Amino acid sequence: MANVGWRTIYKLGVQVPGSITNKTDRILQMPTGGWAQVRSADDPQSLRGEGLDFVVLDECAFMREESWSEALRPALSDRQGQAMFISTPKGRNWFWHLWQRGQDGGEWQSWQRPTGENPFIAETEIQAAQHDLPERIFAQEYMANFLDDAGGVFRKVMDAARAMPAKPEPGAQYVMGVDWGRYEDFTVISILDMAKHEMVAMDRFNQIDYGFQTRRLKALAERYNPTTIIAEKNSMGDPLVTQLQKDGLPVWGFTTTNATKARIIEDLSLAFERSDLAILNDPILIGELQAYEMERLPSGLVRYGAPPGMHDDAVMSLALAWYACASNAHRPAVSYQG
Repeated sequence: MANVGWRTIYKLGVQVPGSITNKTDRILQMPTGGWAQVRSADDPQSLRGEGLDFVVLDECAFMREESWSEALRPALSDRQGQAMFISTPKGRNWFWHLWQRGQDGGEWQSWQRPTGENPFIAETEIQAAQHDLPERIFAQEYMANFLDDAGGVFRKVMDAARAMPAKPEPGAQYVMGVDWGRYEDFTVISILDMAKHEMVAMDRFNQIDYGFQTRRLKALAERYNPTTIIAEKNSMGDPLVTQLQKDGLPVWGFTTTNATKARIIEDLSLAFERSDLAILNDPILIGELQAYEMERLPSGLVRYGAPPGMHDDAVMSLALAWYACASNAHRPAVSYQG
């Protein structure tokens, strides 16, 4: 994030005769004696220093509050400096409290502007984002709304918990999503009825032995005869996927990156919002879904995952199964890697 801000200042600064730029320290010195510097707030203590006339905190809702309260606010006192806070909302955290002070009047002022008011972003792009993204994510990222549950990802989870475990039916097509367990994690296998968009079975276990895991999966595959099995390929999943393919199972490996994970999680979130999916009322699955979090990084990327100390194996397994179901599992998507 600091590099993004520095690139803009550098491009402007080199146009001023007599200016001096230091790329290492990201500082611009003007011939009149003024200077501007860009620093990262990753470590709040690194922001301590001499007095400041003006400070801009970009994407400050994703910084720690002590960056402002312990480092930058005191640095403004010597010169009675000013500050500007710019950010996408992240729930009702310290940035929201500052924004509220601006709404109350006085020496603070605050504004809220949606992405649609940006003349450099096409309206069609915003419309596409509204269609593709879950409602709450669009409301935060594009409408600049402060949300109470900004960390949560899945809504209407209990409304979707209406499916019952079901035995295989003649003529039905099934898909499976597999998230392999590692060490303290669990291996979870989710099975969906493609036509009904209903979850019919889930298996969860935590024995790491490769042979045990593949036997357990094969037993379910023999019962439901899935059209496609999408299994995580990262780390220990690679040899398991390879072996299952050699055994003749319709397995496709899914390489999990921040980008591919965001895609399948957002697709699953949309399915809940649109009531397109029915899931089992399993307490472990429900708990993982309700606790699942989204974190927007200072770089602008979004990271999804379980809170510290919790698992997300059931969520990932369901997301993989839904991805197979929604993508017409008989035609593997380009993200799959055999």
